[in-house]
Amino acid sequence: MSTGYVFNKRFIDHVLSFGHPEGPERLKAIERRMKETGLIEKVTEIVDYLEGPMPFIETNHSDAHIASVQRIPETGEIAELAVAGVLGAVKAVSEGKVNNAFCAIRPPGHHAHNSGGEEGFCFYNNVAIAAKYAQSECNHEKVLIIDWDYHHGNGTQDAFYYDPSVLFFSTHNWFTYPGTGDPSMTGAGDGEGFNINVHMDSGASDDTIKSAWEKCLLPRVETFKPDFVFISAGFDSREQDLLGTFNITDKCFAELTKMALEIAKTYCNGRLVTTLEGGYNPAGLAEAVVAHVGALVEG
Repeated sequence: MSTGYVFNKRFIDHVLSFGHPEGPERLKAIERRMKETGLIEKVTEIVDYLEGPMPFIETNHSDAHIASVQRIPETGEIAELAVAGVLGAVKAVSEGKVNNAFCAIRPPGHHAHNSGGEEGFCFYNNVAIAAKYAQSECNHEKVLIIDWDYHHGNGTQDAFYYDPSVLFFSTHNWFTYPGTGDPSMTGAGDGEGFNINVHMDSGASDDTIKSAWEKCLLPRVETFKPDFVFISAGFDSREQDLLGTFNITDKCFAELTKMALEIAKTYCNGRLVTTLEGGYNPAGLAEAVVAHVGALVEG
């Protein structure tokens, strides 16, 4: 039993445009640092991607959106492969083949709706699709999604805004892209109270985000009692990111990971899958990922 690791060289072939911040160097830097630290030897590469992921993509995206994404050279296939990798990780964790898993994937997903193209560098909402898969195929009724990306995971929020079976918790800067994440947005209908948005100002520190978890997440988790935990692991909330203005350290990401592991251990036999979202300083991103994966391995 160990930490699962999803990585595929095909993810590097996805290119939005020359010099784009969500570029292949992000994953290249992660893979280099995983090898340099020896951490790559302590994880179990997940190679059993879920075959035929399209029926599960269809649970979250319209036929028109999917058809449009499929027409994008390289990216259409790679976006589908990324979903397959995440679903493979969910399956592996559910079956007890690994304790938990980190998915080093591109493109990211938490902004994706049904626009027919890219939204905030995203095409398919990897975490939203995976949460629905965990429920429908792995019988995990209640899902917790933690999103610590600098940008609000509006696509994930909107996928579950009326759904009491998914607790969505997001820390972000409300006043940047995509302009969503108002803390007054707490869910609607049966989903009222199951959407938690926490705005953090520019310069937010380790203490800021840990306080948000302690005050807003942990008490709610005690009553929700998840059966599966996901993290949308966006490291543009890290200090010195090119698109973010928070000052969260690698040490803090490790501490948050341990807190999430404790939630998973307490309520759902440790079931936890994390997926890469943002993070646009490749060297800094790689350090944050190593801290995060290292905590998963220790956990």
